[in-house]
Amino acid sequence: MGYIIFFLFIGVPIIEITVFIAVGDHIGLWPTLAAIFLTAAIGTWMLRTQGLGILSRAQEHLNQRRFPMAEVFDGLCLLVAGAFLLTPGFVTDGVGFLLFFPPFRALIKQAVGAVLVARGGIHVYTSENGTDYPIGPGMNGSVDNTVIDGEYEEVHTEEHDNDSKRIE
Repeated sequence: MGYIIFFLFIGVPIIEITVFIAVGDHIGLWPTLAAIFLTAAIGTWMLRTQGLGILSRAQEHLNQRRFPMAEVFDGLCLLVAGAFLLTPGFVTDGVGFLLFFPPFRALIKQAVGAVLVARGGIHVYTSENGTDYPIGPGMNGSVDNTVIDGEYEEVHTEEHDNDSKRIE
């Protein structure tokens, strides 16, 4: 984990500076600066249009009393994309623009879903009827991970205690 944080705080700026210098040498200072402002403007427009669409889909799901898991994930991807596009640099802009494309988000969603399933998954519970929405490989609730909530009490009988002593 330390290497990842080191790369993010040290490696990414070094890569961005290197790309800035290379692009500046190739097209010049003013076109390079114009490209940075242009990508920020296009990114802001894309964030606004796609964000409003995701927000309306999430509202529809909530009105149907369904948890909008896919929309929450897409919204988080758009939030990260917006942060990358506001950060000056061509590499972060490239990753930010990739996050605006639904097929790329679907690949990330599938990878995150696979990690969650491998770790046991997570459940989102509604407070009204206790329905759970397991997150599966597609993160759409298609995996049947029924959860039965209950209480238990351990009962020790003499016969059970004798069986456990024989095994030892």
